[in-house]
Amino acid sequence: MAFSEQYLDADDLHPIDIAQSMAHSADWEFQRVADDQIAMMVEGQWRNYSITLAWSEQDETLRLICTFEMAPDDEKLPYLYEAINAANDQCWNGGFTYWKEQRLMVFRYGLVLTGGQIANPDQITTMVDASVKTAERFYPAFQMVVWGDHSVESAMEIAIAETVGHA
Repeated sequence: MAFSEQYLDADDLHPIDIAQSMAHSADWEFQRVADDQIAMMVEGQWRNYSITLAWSEQDETLRLICTFEMAPDDEKLPYLYEAINAANDQCWNGGFTYWKEQRLMVFRYGLVLTGGQIANPDQITTMVDASVKTAERFYPAFQMVVWGDHSVESAMEIAIAETVGHA
């Protein structure tokens, strides 16, 4: 049974309850931080990503924050910010930022559900999957700029290149 099929008749489930069930089904580490918030650890190819989902009743938005550590030297920050801008030009479902004090790269995504709409399991799964996929796509480019002394342009070519065929 698909994950979303478990909830076909559940029109009033809280989105964080759905995310918790999803994390449990995927065997991810998670912690229910509050009634309206959950933190999960999702393993990617390049690294583990910390994902937090929070429901805001006030503005009817399900917010996702996907973070991973990045600690560039201060002189590399302008190049990282340029790479973030280039990556964000390619992202339609969220955006990157860098939290310097916490030394975290952040991908943010919001699902607006105004008018009493309810998030469904497929939407939440898509949010999490898309955030990890986007972080995985651009992580090598950020690393190349910060640690490999590559230009932003050459690093972005790697991130934007489509894989053709099978290995």
